[in-house]
Amino acid sequence: MVNQPRGPDGRWVKYKYGAGAMVAAGVVLAATSGIGGGTAASLDSAAGQALKGKSSSKKSAQKGRHSEAWQRLGWRQLKRTAKRELKCGPHSFGEAQRFFLRHPCVDLDRLIVTIDDGSGNTIAVSVAWVKMPKASEASELKRLIDKDGTGNVALLGEKEHGGRFTGENYDSRLRKKLVVIAESAPAAGRPSKATLETAVEIAVEFPAP
Repeated sequence: MVNQPRGPDGRWVKYKYGAGAMVAAGVVLAATSGIGGGTAASLDSAAGQALKGKSSSKKSAQKGRHSEAWQRLGWRQLKRTAKRELKCGPHSFGEAQRFFLRHPCVDLDRLIVTIDDGSGNTIAVSVAWVKMPKASEASELKRLIDKDGTGNVALLGEKEHGGRFTGENYDSRLRKKLVVIAESAPAAGRPSKATLETAVEIAVEFPAP
């Protein structure tokens, strides 16, 4: 994983370039540049809409409504492939693999989806759900993989570890015995950093298949 800053709860602190933050920055710039109040109000409204769309998308994701979650962002799911494994050791690398040799997982579900972002670009989003025997082991696993250079579960959509999903657009979530890992990468075109980050923020909310 890349060395991104993290908050007190251990979750990644994003680069602050999400859609809402970008628009909000535009509002500040407009105000300090002497741009008319009408333009600033319009940008402020756009920021509110962007935040509202992400919030509703996360709610759909938490209910397992994949297509609906992307549609709430104005995106479209093009392809979806899922796979289940009973062992994590053969499907991981680095320190994470050594962790699984000492602490075998219960099962591993992996998913990769291709998303049309509505702007002529496509994104690959890969998600893994790792179920551990104990909540303490799940917590230890999350702490490990959130660190830079410690390896990870082998995500669907990669021919070699870290070749496509580099950890730059990464998020993880812990829920009792379950660790959820999500990464995104451009599939075609030039999706923005904000788009790639939003994709993992939504994907990490999906429940295990």
